Amino acid sequence: MSLFHRLKTWWRGWMHARAASAARGARPSQPSGALEGAQVSGDVGACEAMRPRPLRVDRSAGRRRVRLALQGGGSHGAFTWGVLDGLLQRKDIDIEAISGTSAGALNAAVLATGWSRGGREGAREALRGFWRDIADAGGGYLLPGQPGQLGAPFMDAVPGYDWASRVMRTLSPYDYNPLNLNPLREVLARHVDEEALRNGPIRIFAAATVVRSGEPRVFSGASLGIEALLASACLPFLFQAIEIDGEAYWDGGYSANPALHPLIEPDADCDIVVVRLNPAQRDGVPRRSSEILDRINEITFNASLLAELRVIAQLDRLRRQAAPGDASAVEWRLHVIADDVELATLPASSRLRTDPGFVERLHGFGLAAFDRFLDAHGGAIGHRSSHVEVRRVHGDDTQVGLRVDPAA
Repeated sequence: MSLFHRLKTWWRGWMHARAASAARGARPSQPSGALEGAQVSGDVGACEAMRPRPLRVDRSAGRRRVRLALQGGGSHGAFTWGVLDGLLQRKDIDIEAISGTSAGALNAAVLATGWSRGGREGAREALRGFWRDIADAGGGYLLPGQPGQLGAPFMDAVPGYDWASRVMRTLSPYDYNPLNLNPLREVLARHVDEEALRNGPIRIFAAATVVRSGEPRVFSGASLGIEALLASACLPFLFQAIEIDGEAYWDGGYSANPALHPLIEPDADCDIVVVRLNPAQRDGVPRRSSEILDRINEITFNASLLAELRVIAQLDRLRRQAAPGDASAVEWRLHVIADDVELATLPASSRLRTDPGFVERLHGFGLAAFDRFLDAHGGAIGHRSSHVEVRRVHGDDTQVGLRVDPAA
């Protein structure tokens, strides 16, 4: 059952419960609908084991709490590291849960590991150590790096790149890597504590794509470990599919980038902060074959996020229409942190570049983006969405974009 149908079923049940409890003056309890059943189900496409352990925590006065949704994007995940580094330095903002895909899931896992060992500072040190390790080992499994050379050309500028990329797409990791070597497994073993992912103070969700059905699976709790993280970050032209309990998985970006529904509890307010890596739009029409394929990937990797944002906005609009002026009604507040100036102008091939200078540069972009978001929209956390809904040029359907409201 799709996210839309699960939430629609819940909303109808909530309306019936609201009508039944109106005479008693009580706030309606959460109906036992399809959403809760899907969350505790082990079926593919459902979020596992979210209950009976709820996301809600003690909400002390004066503190802001967020649930993070982290996109994947190869080495551009270092931008997310910068955002998280800035967030962890703000002691007045707590992290309740993180849903991540690919590089976003890796960032979430390392943060949770560091937090369980040393709180905020432990998380910051863990993230820095992880990305330094990625930068040092990057030439081994992504692209050869030139340490410290920020001006080194991207692969797009290398003569013959288009030809080489087309040739590489005719090959399979089952051909050029028959032993299925994946150095990322060793890096994760050094930086991720599986126990912290399963039972730590911050709930972690990692999305992967089921090869057989194309549906997302969100790993959490007992099912979440290093193999699940590898599945979430398994680009099929770089690595062989990751098999878990007889099921093969590819990168979660194809089906949930990232998954938002694990962060939503129908009977609880929340602030969801999306850290977006893929550009919302690009000017011009791609002409080179590599540019066309890269743009197709960006559109594909944004499609699931746009769909979930649209469903959440639609249900929130239905809720407001059903209970206008109800101050006790649940709010799902959406926020987006992105960089459509520096990060979005980098070529797609840069997602495979991991030299230390470039990784540090991306970290700086992320730190600056977080500061800009906090200056413009920090006051919205806990009060209102800083996300914008935009209307389509043709038709009356509401299309949810990935921008933020500069006036919020």
